[in-house]
Amino acid sequence: MILSWCLVLVTFTSTTFGTNPGVQVRLTQKGLEYGRQLGITSLQQKLGSVTIPDFSGSQSVSPIGNVKYSLTNINLVNVGLPKSALDLVPGTGVRLSIGDAFMNLHGDWRVKYLYVIKDSGSFDVNVNGLSITTSIAVSSDETGRPAVDVANCAASVASADVKFHGGASWLYNLFSKFIDKALRDALQEQICPLVVKAVADLNPTLRTLNVLAKVDKYAEIEYSMVSSPIVTASSLDLSLKGEFYNIGKHREPPFSPAAFSLPPQTDNMVYIALSAFTPSSAGFVYNKAGVMSLYITDDMVPKESPVRLNTNTFGVFIPQIKKQFPGLMMKLLLKTLDNPTITFQPKNATVEVNGTMTAYAVQPNGTLSPLFVLNMESSVSSDVFVSGLNFAGRVSLNRMKLTLATSYVGLFQVSTLNSIFQTVLKVVVIPVVNVQLAKGYPLPALGKMNLVNPQVQMMKDYMLIGTDVTFTA
Repeated sequence: MILSWCLVLVTFTSTTFGTNPGVQVRLTQKGLEYGRQLGITSLQQKLGSVTIPDFSGSQSVSPIGNVKYSLTNINLVNVGLPKSALDLVPGTGVRLSIGDAFMNLHGDWRVKYLYVIKDSGSFDVNVNGLSITTSIAVSSDETGRPAVDVANCAASVASADVKFHGGASWLYNLFSKFIDKALRDALQEQICPLVVKAVADLNPTLRTLNVLAKVDKYAEIEYSMVSSPIVTASSLDLSLKGEFYNIGKHREPPFSPAAFSLPPQTDNMVYIALSAFTPSSAGFVYNKAGVMSLYITDDMVPKESPVRLNTNTFGVFIPQIKKQFPGLMMKLLLKTLDNPTITFQPKNATVEVNGTMTAYAVQPNGTLSPLFVLNMESSVSSDVFVSGLNFAGRVSLNRMKLTLATSYVGLFQVSTLNSIFQTVLKVVVIPVVNVQLAKGYPLPALGKMNLVNPQVQMMKDYMLIGTDVTFTA
């Protein structure tokens, strides 16, 4: 599975090349080493299925003449891959090298010579100096998902030491060198096809990858590539779109991602950097979907709060309300005017929101009578964290500025309402927003991948998630 992850990082292709990414992902040498360990375990299991077919032949052996032999029931007893390396080839991709590998085989032998004399027994083979070198090519299938194939593979066996049991030792010692070569050739023919199959078996997993990750009933996020990966000797960087869209309707926002680059950090296996463009595109999507509005009623205000949403409370500050609408409950409509502005600075993330707050009196028959409309400029600080395979957050109010847009109850001093609306924002609106943010938004990840001890840093123009990973079966 980790090899799948490495391959996705190598060449996850897209037709949107040429724009700045919203998200960047870096696989470090530490991550590659973890991939090597799991990849070798998987390949060792594949090599465990090596089968050597029965084979026979004849060889002229001095001084007895022509000897016919057959080797049957050849089974693999053990396989070891003690030395291996998975390297990033700058500008190319991935190269897997295996050296000093070994295999142990067991089978039966039978010979016939001088036309009538027969002999038989068993044998063991110690295969040493097995080496494999393969380069893996990655392309895009017709759905835009990655597909993998072996570009080239070479395998060699240094020696196959045969030890025969039973029969006449003087006989098989005469032709054992011919058997050694036949077994080496048979093994070398088996190994590369198994490597090819091991790589091809990744494709069903790769075909399960979603180019689009659904967030909720309103939005999805796209993680397709916007440029070719950058492969160096120590790391691999990929540039992802990292853009939210309305489900089924991909409309570009009136802003684009700014260029940014990752710092040279190597402590973790993987680094994921999300620019301010990504959450900003989410704000654009939800604003267009018409869901960035909220009705606030008195039952949403904590019972212990001295502030109540009724005309008696507001009548203390705006007497006209109490006179025109005595003893009525009130309802507030909070609505954004435009897209929220998200900025990332070292150790700080802020969201600027411009909106309106409309106050209504609720008539006994349920009719809403407008009281006033306030323009509201607010700023919140965001604490971003990782939950599972999602990035999530919570916000707290920094400041709020209110100005009167329209009044249906005469002029009044807006400043007298600041404390009331600050309370409403803190005890009602902010908790509602935080419940939604806590649900999280998917990070670019493969299935069955887990993040280990992820750490979030706020940088200029982006946030950086450094993490190790594990894969479950």
